[in-house]
Amino acid sequence: MEQYSLNIGIVFAGQGSQSVGMLGELAAAWPEIRRTFDTASEALGEDLWSLAQTGPEERLNDTRITQPALLAAGIAVWRVWQQAGGPAPVMMAGHSLGEYTALVAADALDFADAVRLVARRGALMQAAVPVGEGAMAALLGLEDAVVAEVCAAAAGEQVVEPVNFNAPGQVVIAGHAEAVERAMAAAREAGARKAVVLPVSVPSHCALMREAAAELAAALEAVAIRPPRVPVIHNVDAATRSEPAAIRQALAAQLHQPVRWTECMQRLIATPVSLVVEASPGRVLTGLAKRIDRAVPAAAVYDPASLTAALEQTQEARA
Repeated sequence: MEQYSLNIGIVFAGQGSQSVGMLGELAAAWPEIRRTFDTASEALGEDLWSLAQTGPEERLNDTRITQPALLAAGIAVWRVWQQAGGPAPVMMAGHSLGEYTALVAADALDFADAVRLVARRGALMQAAVPVGEGAMAALLGLEDAVVAEVCAAAAGEQVVEPVNFNAPGQVVIAGHAEAVERAMAAAREAGARKAVVLPVSVPSHCALMREAAAELAAALEAVAIRPPRVPVIHNVDAATRSEPAAIRQALAAQLHQPVRWTECMQRLIATPVSLVVEASPGRVLTGLAKRIDRAVPAAAVYDPASLTAALEQTQEARA
């Protein structure tokens, strides 16, 4: 087996990375993409590949479809990475839904089980808050502590909380739509460079998801979970876990607690990891990695050209 002097960290994206036509070019070169989607489609009873390639976009963006489709996309790219000779990672992480993808890649969850599980997760999230009552917004240019203060002042008797600590100066908030609007206005007054509502109908990772998290915990109990073969960093606290019961607890808590992505990436980099590879249908996490630590190279794999470029980065470091 060839040795590499470069430690690889693999990361998987969450909702927002989906698009109609995603991974089409990679699928033309690597049949494993379509095979993976076919397996997911069979598990779900829904043609995920057709939705991913031709839409309609509204259907693909339905969280009950988005979550299994992105899980399939991440695992498909991961399998291509392996088939193409990409080095094995020393650690993995995933943003929100991507945490499930990482656990499948680490052999802690069976793929078909995970497809059904995240579809259930999406249904629970959609049912938790009626469409229009919840919202999410991205705030740019404020320190985390200031965002927390803004949310606390704007909440009143409603909920608005920081929910995604994506990178320094980039935080997403979520909660009741009216409270989110108040927090956005307060954030602008506090000096935010930008405050924009995100095109989602589900206020993820906030207290409004607590009841859904309890139902998800029950669903997790019915799914077999094994100790990961590769350590997976969890969103809730940037820690790794090996015990199935602890993994279940972290996944349930993740639904109503913040995604501490900056801390997750800092933990990954400190492993140490000297190349971050994003196995997803886009480059969202690659961009965040550069904001978190510009010194660490990051490469997204989503089409043949990006796969070749990422593999070349690893080849340069072969001992």
